[in-house]
Amino acid sequence: MVEIVLALLAGAALTAGPLLWSARRAAGTARAATRRATEADNRAQGAEARARTAETRAREGEEHARSADARAHAAEARHTLAEARLAAAVREFTHLAHERLPAAATALTHPRTPVPGPLDTTGGNEELHRALDAVLGAALRAALAERERTDAAARAALRGAASKIQALLIQVRSLLEEIQLSVDDPRLLALDFRNELTLRRVQSLAVLSGSWPGMTREDSPLAELCVGAQSRVAGYARIEITNHLREPRLAVAARAAEPVAIALAEILGNATAYSHPETRVVVAIEQGSSGALVVVDDMGVGMEPDQLERAGDLLDGQAEVLLTELGDPPQAGFAVIGLLCRQFGFGCRVEPSPYGGVRAILRLPADLLTLTDPAAPLSALAPRPITQGAPVFDAGDALPTRKRRTPRVPQQDAPSPRTQRQDAPSPLPAPAGTTPDRARSAWSALQSGTAAGRSAADQPASPQGPAAPEGVETP
Repeated sequence: MVEIVLALLAGAALTAGPLLWSARRAAGTARAATRRATEADNRAQGAEARARTAETRAREGEEHARSADARAHAAEARHTLAEARLAAAVREFTHLAHERLPAAATALTHPRTPVPGPLDTTGGNEELHRALDAVLGAALRAALAERERTDAAARAALRGAASKIQALLIQVRSLLEEIQLSVDDPRLLALDFRNELTLRRVQSLAVLSGSWPGMTREDSPLAELCVGAQSRVAGYARIEITNHLREPRLAVAARAAEPVAIALAEILGNATAYSHPETRVVVAIEQGSSGALVVVDDMGVGMEPDQLERAGDLLDGQAEVLLTELGDPPQAGFAVIGLLCRQFGFGCRVEPSPYGGVRAILRLPADLLTLTDPAAPLSALAPRPITQGAPVFDAGDALPTRKRRTPRVPQQDAPSPRTQRQDAPSPLPAPAGTTPDRARSAWSALQSGTAAGRSAADQPASPQGPAAPEGVETP
């Protein structure tokens, strides 16, 4: 029995061996499969992780692409804005160069000239506007500095030239005085008159250049100064002077006598130059409670309101006077008068004249006025004061009535510049058909009249004032 069992066990062992081997092989195969499954699972997990990483990277790439696209759009917008700002800046600088700078340069001389502003006034380019204003201010400062330097150089050159020319003209005057004492030739008067006209021009240039006019005087009667200014004007024959002074010996102090004469000559020169040669220039000498006035009226073309305003600024000293901006030929009359007014304390203004032209009023304050010595003779050619007629009472009238009298301006003989420097010279043109005998006769008559005038001036003055020269009626 045992043997059978052993046999059965042996058979079973023989049968179980292959089975065991197969089982072990199956177990190895199962383990290998399990490992491969595990590895596959791990690879799947790794692939899934890589897929998730790739997806994340893809999303990040999309975000980066969107961000890059936004940056590209922003850069394009900034580029477009920069181009617009550049174009606006170019337009503003072009406007600055062609419109604003020339207008600002003109406004330096004519302050009322409008200066345009920037093209874009919306306020979006504050930095550009500040830069443009800085450029404009720097250019104007440079222009002002250059203008002052140029004007100073011009004044220095003009001052030196005027002093030399003035010295030569004074020498010519002295030489003419010597010649007139020994030669009776009417042409000497014309030559002397032209010398005086030239000297007046040089005196104006000297005033503009900042130097002294070059002549000194004693206290001079105001009426004689007016006649002296008349003698310095080419159209002196058209000037009618009326003396309304209460005090015939009212005079201008020595320190201001020559400047007042120069200013009056400039006023009379303007009045005769800008009026018809057949019209009169009316001059009235008035005496007020605080000074004296010389009123000059012409019947010329007049002045526009802006011209009157500009002249008023020059006369008041409010406008800057530059030699380089007086025009060509220079319009220096009002500038010269304004400079003299500021330096010596008298005043002048212009306004429309009731005669249709321009009225110039020269005002002399009391501190510039004085009285000459009663023993000193007045010029025979100076206009005598016009006295007012006294009221006349009629017997049968209850109220006083004034007897009308027409004031008559004294007729002035042909003056001789050598008799007195301020006196008006003889007419320039010689009459048609003049012969040497006629010229000699006219010259002798002129000398006789001058001697008679001097004799009359040397006589004692009457209570109503100095005696009028022979042949001149008094009102």
